[in-house]
Amino acid sequence: MGAGDSGHRGTMAAMTTDTTGTAARDEAPRPGGPADSPFVRACRRRPGPHTPVWFMRQAGRSLPEYREIRANVGMLESCRRPELVAEITLQPVRRHRVDAAILFSDIVVPVAAAGVDLDIVPGTGPVVAEPVRTADDVERIRPITRADVSYVDEAVRLLVAELGDTPLIGFAGAPFTLASYLVEGGPSRTHAKTKALMYGDPELWHALCARLAEVTLAFLRVQVDAGVSAVQLFDSWAGALSEADYRRYVLPHSTAVLSGLADAGVPRIHFGVGTAELLTAMGEAGADVVGVDWRTPLDTATRRIGPDKAVQGNLDPAVLLSPWPVVEAEVRRILTEGRAAPGHVFNLGHGVLPETDPDVLTRVVALVHELSARPADGS
Repeated sequence: MGAGDSGHRGTMAAMTTDTTGTAARDEAPRPGGPADSPFVRACRRRPGPHTPVWFMRQAGRSLPEYREIRANVGMLESCRRPELVAEITLQPVRRHRVDAAILFSDIVVPVAAAGVDLDIVPGTGPVVAEPVRTADDVERIRPITRADVSYVDEAVRLLVAELGDTPLIGFAGAPFTLASYLVEGGPSRTHAKTKALMYGDPELWHALCARLAEVTLAFLRVQVDAGVSAVQLFDSWAGALSEADYRRYVLPHSTAVLSGLADAGVPRIHFGVGTAELLTAMGEAGADVVGVDWRTPLDTATRRIGPDKAVQGNLDPAVLLSPWPVVEAEVRRILTEGRAAPGHVFNLGHGVLPETDPDVLTRVVALVHELSARPADGS
């Protein structure tokens, strides 16, 4: 059954009595709870009944029900309405029967809460009124508290109650990607201003990323304490860097976020786009799972990341626009390559494209479950 259906209700009381998220973080998970779900088991490199599957941007523009509910509500406003966040997060779980929900949000939500004047402009993305250029600009990015993002806390608690056995993934942008938006003033193809600051004023750069790491960690902590079963740190633009620059300018700050959650007891996922040459370094940042885009086969990726990490990915989102036999063949290939990893969460190599037919996503979920089904003992 989908999230919110009666099939979830049987365990809901047991799993949500303690709303701090303890139920999702038990070291010895109770059978049937989200911590014993196929998704969390795969993240922990434990066998499960099948390869779990969810999709980045599964809650969004490919769904007609999403377009309808968002028709007259701006993006930032959508992220600040707990009941709306919960409904949008639940939509793909109901429709596709994915193995995990991911909190509907945007990577700039915490920096807006930290006092940065920005807006998410339709067709453009985040636009910052006063881009970061000086130490004073960095100082204006204040630390955030739970009260600053109380709507996220409330949304997570609503979702944990509704999802029952289905795990909820927390969401945040990584310091480099957030810094890129703040320095550029908006999306950029070249990240030229970002790199100019990074190379030209390393002290200011590290001060900015350290502040953003602090904000990001606090944002994820709110979600963990409210009950998410895992978190994903998105470093969408890290692939614009060489490995040497990544290690010098980015890795310390991503590590600060991920290591700051080491005691949280939930799996940590780290994902970036165009990161084939960065996978080894990204694997050192402290995540339990490394997301891989479609450019790198999963068996190659797991050799680079190492045997102590699960992998997530990595169907090219554009493949979903192809005839079904093409989609099926690619799903089979990725499942085969994913067997080289100690744990595999099936996903796309980036987000669902808006023009994707939702029925294809539903068929992919069913196909992954069918092809990867294992005996009842999980062997």
